[in-house]
Parts: sequence; structure tokens; C-alpha cells
Amino acid sequence: MRRTISEARSGPHRPTRKRAIALLGALLLALVGLLGLTQTVGTASADASDYTQSVTQVSTTQAQITFVPTTPAAYVDAHYLVNGTNQQNVRMTNTAGTWTWTVSTLTTGAVLEYWFTYEKSGPQYDTPHFTYTQGGGGGTTTAPPPGTVATPTFSPAGGSFTSAQTVTIADATAGAAIHYTLDGSTPTATSPTYGAALTVSATTTVKALATKAGSTNSAVASATFTITAPSAGCPAQSDTPDFGPNVHIFDPSMGNAAIQAQLDAQFNQMKDTNTAQFSENRVADLYKPGTYNVEDNVGFYTSVAGLGQNPDDVTINGDVTVDAFNASDAGNATQNFWRSAENLAINPSGGTDRWAVAQAAPFRRIDVHGGLALYPASYGYASGGYIADTKVSGQAATVSQQQWYSRDSSFGSWSGGVWNMVFSGVDGAPANTFPNPPETTLATTPVSRDVPYLYVDTTGKYRVFLPSLRTNASGPSWANGSTPGSSLPMSQFYVVKAGDTAATINNALSQGCNLFVTPGVYHLNQTLNVTKANTVVLGIGYATFVPDNGVNAMQVADVDGVRVKGVLFDAGTTNSAALLTVGPSGSTASHAANPTTIQDVFFRIGGEIAGKATNSLVVNSSNTIIDHVWAWRADHGNAGTVGWTTNTADTGLTVNGANVLATGLFVEHYQKYEVVWNGQGGKTIFFQNENPYDPPNQAAWKSSASVNGYAAYKVGAGVTTHEAWGLGSYCYFNVNPAVNNYHAFEVPNTPGVKFHDTLTVSLGGVGTITHVINDTGAVTAANTTPSNVVNFP
Repeated sequence: MRRTISEARSGPHRPTRKRAIALLGALLLALVGLLGLTQTVGTASADASDYTQSVTQVSTTQAQITFVPTTPAAYVDAHYLVNGTNQQNVRMTNTAGTWTWTVSTLTTGAVLEYWFTYEKSGPQYDTPHFTYTQGGGGGTTTAPPPGTVATPTFSPAGGSFTSAQTVTIADATAGAAIHYTLDGSTPTATSPTYGAALTVSATTTVKALATKAGSTNSAVASATFTITAPSAGCPAQSDTPDFGPNVHIFDPSMGNAAIQAQLDAQFNQMKDTNTAQFSENRVADLYKPGTYNVEDNVGFYTSVAGLGQNPDDVTINGDVTVDAFNASDAGNATQNFWRSAENLAINPSGGTDRWAVAQAAPFRRIDVHGGLALYPASYGYASGGYIADTKVSGQAATVSQQQWYSRDSSFGSWSGGVWNMVFSGVDGAPANTFPNPPETTLATTPVSRDVPYLYVDTTGKYRVFLPSLRTNASGPSWANGSTPGSSLPMSQFYVVKAGDTAATINNALSQGCNLFVTPGVYHLNQTLNVTKANTVVLGIGYATFVPDNGVNAMQVADVDGVRVKGVLFDAGTTNSAALLTVGPSGSTASHAANPTTIQDVFFRIGGEIAGKATNSLVVNSSNTIIDHVWAWRADHGNAGTVGWTTNTADTGLTVNGANVLATGLFVEHYQKYEVVWNGQGGKTIFFQNENPYDPPNQAAWKSSASVNGYAAYKVGAGVTTHEAWGLGSYCYFNVNPAVNNYHAFEVPNTPGVKFHDTLTVSLGGVGTITHVINDTGAVTAANTTPSNVVNFP
């Protein structure tokens, strides 16, 4: 991907590599513990008349928080601590104007401190803090002010049901009368008096008020019961499906030696950079709950994952390793693409696990009992990388990594920084010191939702867990026990495997099935259409979609809650207008409460075949979360698959939707503007880019008659609000070093468009970038050192 550069470097090894030069000489940084979660900036204090709230015990281990705004809200976030620790921030679920969230893993006597942030007609407001104590029966809430009647509670606490419910209402104030309504209106002292359990057989919002002579009336409690018939959608699938020959499921009863032999045989097939990098081999190694004494070396197109509900349900006493495995790698990890590890715990054999990767190699939901080395054992070059929802008890060290992004994780300590190290919501991250050292640190991640994942329940059936939305998150989602969320049985998933076609996949989608896409390469002669809200498309083992005859590979409707995770879109040899489109052009609906998420989704133009696609990812739906994508126009690959007029592609990402967030955005080598952001309110946390290597001359690569090249990241001229942190763009014009790019970032010059910690680098001095952003920032140096802009404007 990067070409050999003869530039010298500091450190014990001399470079011979195929990816760009990276500076060595790691800096041991003073580590600053983050101070927990920050409140949303710009909020006002809430008025008590704006809402009612309550907490109801659902079971001995669960309590439901309820918030009912008097004015419809675009979103409501709940913030809570259990026994004063591990604050969580979540986007509540809206059902007919009643917002709810269920807190799990509570014990009797646990104290829940909670408060809310809610939208009202544009501005947002913060409520005071409330407390609740989990106890036998209905639990207890903090006593109301003297003379005020306690808020009524419901059992069950509301939710979605497939049959009629018998609902009881109780109140902790002795002698209080309970008045209720069933039409969603606010009850008064003249509303019907509760005397016996209510039968709710259709979707109903029940509201209750408690009164007592001589006392102040209670707050109004509310619960919505959604009654729906069992779905007649997806025809029932197996809960213990046949995942096909490319999915290897390990069980401790198989014995460590047998498992190790299978891992070694598979790795020998998948490890070689020269032969496996553009092969069609795909594999997933899945470990059932238990303990394994194995060494799992991870090659190309390999997913390694635990099948527990939480990371520590599967423990590897050994290592899950990526390194510069091959002699042809010359000690460098710059082409260690397309491999992943997820949802397990590692007790490293030598105290430190090694995950020396480049792009498209996520490390998610891992509990590392020790250190984590993100660089090759040879101290060679590396160009990663991405970590999320992970805990490392020891030190995480990057050393020779050019750049890295870490999200919602916890590190014992951190060491390293070459050009662009970015952290959001990471406990144990270094202080924000860009550019010296080049660390960009945000205390929290504004909005995040961790990836869906496969697990096996206690009965041996497979399910897919769906983590809940988090706001202003910090630390792993499982730090306080199980990750908050819900799950779906595999009976609601169509398992895509060898022999499936676009027609069979679309048929499953049209029937309401989710997709579980097993490792393989699937050619599509028609577009896959995801039309139903909350559809899950979950791929493992780098399941690959190849559009044939110029079709677009996948289109997602402008609906709530679609989750696309773990697939590779590889452009076909006939040009596609777009590989993945989220929402039709002109989409305007808000999805703030339940956004679509695009996670660990990768795009490739060329490399294996001479692919062509004008656009890779187009996002029209508002509030979409783009969490770790690599859009790559290949700079190397099989013979005949790479060249300026061979693997043609204009743009990697186009965003037209409002309030879209990108966390971990990697886009490289496209031939025009590589990212075009037209939507208002967009945010990007971490961006890594390389300009195309191969413009044949300046005339072939000009965005206008007077401007050389194309910005890597262009914010549309009409955008008034946009913010980005930790962005780097590099050039290496090896076909014609005389080529110049005028600037890497092109944005409207307006106060609402803000860029922080932005840089450019000329790799080996091969070509130049004149400015970093607009007309600001120095021309790139010839010695592979960055030009930095800390804040713009």
C-alpha cells in the first residue's frame, strides 16, 4: 500500500516497506485519568413542570426508569450511577411519548442515582438528580419532600407484550388514593379511582396520580403497554443453525491440542501477505464460553470472537496475535489489513498481547489482563488502527504506529505517539497535548452504540445481542456488568452462506428477517434492499459483497435503527454509482433516538479485481453513526487491478444527512474529493487519509482550473455547523512527484465550522501539500515531518 521510501529514521531498524514511512522514537507520556463523564455543554436547568419521572422495580435485578415530557421531545438521555460508581449515559427508548430505560444487574439495596437531559423545542435541559433504592417488591424511591405523596408505581412497568397484561398500581404513602387515566391524558383528583387490577388488551398509556387529604399531590406516573400480535414476518429459522464450513466453533471439550492444530493449519493458509491478501479465503473462529490454552495467530480475512454475552465468559490463556509474520513483510505491519478480534478475555503468555495491525482490523470488547503492544515485535512500521469497548489492565503502547483511534475503553496506561493519536471516552488516556506529543483526547464520545454480536445462551441456543445507545460515554459498556441492551434469537436471522444469491437474500429481507452473513464472497446481480426499521445485517469473517453489472450493492431505507456491521464491499468490474447508500436523497427524518449504525464496514476499489465505483458510502439519513470504516481505492494488488484509469473511484464518503457522527474514519486514494460533507451538524472524531498515489500529472488532478488537486475532506459551502478532531492527510505522489495538492481540508470560513488538531505529511517528501486547511498551515516538509494546525478558525 505504501511504497518503499529510502528516508532514514531514528530507532534500531532501517526501513524497507510497502506502506508509508512512520516516525519512530516513542514518547512515554504522563498519563492523566479522565474525570468521568462530562455533562452536555450548553444545557439549561429543567423546569419541574416540563416532565414527570419515576423508577419501577421490574425484577429482583432490574429497575425501569421512566420519563414523560409534557412537550414532545426529540430525545431524552438518562444518566445514572449504581452505588455511586461507573456512570452510564444512554438514549432512552420512546414509546408514544413515554421514554423508558431498564437498568440491569442490580442487587437488593443498590442505590441508583439518576438524572435526565431532554430536548424541548430546540434547546436541551438537565434535570436535578434523583435516587432510587432497589429492594424487595417494588423497590423504594427517595422519600418525596415532606407533605408530598409518593409517586405511584406500576407492575409490570410497561413495555412491549404479545398478549393482554394485568396491571397493578401501588403507592408507598399510606392512605393515599390513586387516580388514573387510560387515554394518555393527565389524571386529576376527579379521574377514576384505582381499586382493582386493570386488564390492558390493546396498546395503552396508563397514567396515575396519588392524592391524600392534607398532603401535596404526587408526581404523575406513566407507563405505556404496547400490545402486538406475534410477528408474522421472518419465517422461523433455527436457533442452532448450520453456519457453514467457514465458521469454526470451538468448545473446551474439544481439547486444546485439537483446537491448536486447527488454528495452525488455518493460519498457514491465511498468513502470507503475497498470496493471502487478495485471496477469497474467509474464516471465523468462534469460542464458546470457557477457558482455552492456545496461541491464536490471526491472518487475513479472519474474525476471532468469543461466544459469551460478556468478554470474560471466554478466556484465552495465551495470545491472540497479529505481527509482521512473513519474511516479505520485512518487519513491517503496514499491510496487516482485514482481520479482527472481539468479545473475549486474554491472559497474555508473556504479559503483553500483540495486535500490530493496519486498517480494517478492529479490536473490540476485549479484556486484556496485561499489556497490549500495537506495533510489530521488530519495531517496524505500522499504520493502524482502531480499539473500542476494551479494557487493558496494563500499558497500551503504539511505538511505531503512525496513527491510532481508541473509543470508550480503559487503559492502565498509554505510551506512544507519532503523528495522530486520538482518544474519546477512554479512561487512562493521555492528556490532550497535540502536536507535541500528538495526542488528541476527548473526555467522552458524544453518541455511540457498540456493535451487535453473536453469543450462545445457557440453553445452547444462539442469539444476537444489540447494545443500547450511549451518550457522552466513557469506558467500556460492560464496565458495570453486562452491556446494556437487548437480544434477538437466531430464529429471526436468515443465515447467508455459500449458494445464496441477491434474490434469496432480498427475499429474506422482504419477509422481515435480519441477516447473519457467514464468511464468503457473494456476487450480487441486484441491489440488496434493507427497508424495515431495526434490521440487523451482521457479517463475520469479512463476508464480502461484490456487485456485478454495475448495480449498487446495498441500499438502506430512511428508517430507524438499522445496524450494519462486519461486511466488506468490493467493487465489481463494471462501475457502480455507489456501494452502500443509507437513506434516499432528500431524507429529512430525525433518528436521534434510534440511529442507523455503520460499523466495521469496509470498501475496496481494486486490489483483487479491477473494481470501479463512483462513490463508496453515501449517507443521506440524519443522525447516522459511522463507526470505523475504511474506504480504500487500492494502491497495490493483483496484476491488472490497479491504475489511474483502471480502478476508478471519485469519492469514499458523501454525507448529506444532518447530525451525522463519524468515529474512526479511514478514507484513502480516491481520485476526487475523498470525503464530501454537506449535512449540517456533522462531527468527525479521527480521520486518516492518503491522497491518491498515482495522478499521472497535475493537469489530470485539479479540482478547478486554478486549484491543484482535491481536498481529502471537503465541507460543503452551505454548511454552517461542523466540528472535527484529530485529522491527518498524507501525500505520496510516486508516479509523478511534481504533483501538488493545494490543501488537504477545504471548509467554509464560518465560526460554526471548527477543526481541531489537523495535520498533513509528505511521505518521504514525494510530492507536496501546500496548506493544511484552506490557506492555513505550512507546506509539507521534505523530511516526513507533519505540518500542524491546532485550531481552525
